Amino acid sequence: MSERNPDARPTSSGICAAEPRVAVLEEIAAATKHTLIEIRDDIRSLRGEVRDGIYDLRRDLRGEIRDSRVEMDRHFDRLECEIGRNSRRLLGVMLGGFVGMLAVMAHGFHWL
Repeated sequence: MSERNPDARPTSSGICAAEPRVAVLEEIAAATKHTLIEIRDDIRSLRGEVRDGIYDLRRDLRGEIRDSRVEMDRHFDRLECEIGRNSRRLLGVMLGGFVGMLAVMAHGFHWL
């Protein structure tokens, strides 16, 4: 009990408060401290969950990128074969045109 206020109650810390308003403020401070500790623990757990989620996303993305690269390599190989085939066809057409032009010229100059 306090000398100034005989109705003063001891607080959770064991000290008698001079006024009931101070006791209320101390209770609010204790509740706030407890709430902040809970918030800090929640943030730590969320941080761990986010970190795990990021690692999972990285692993999934690496797998998808690897699959995309394999598929692109297959497509490029197919395109390379088509380009080679088309190049041979073009060379054949060009040589055939050259031979045909020589034949026309030879006929025109009466070489044949």
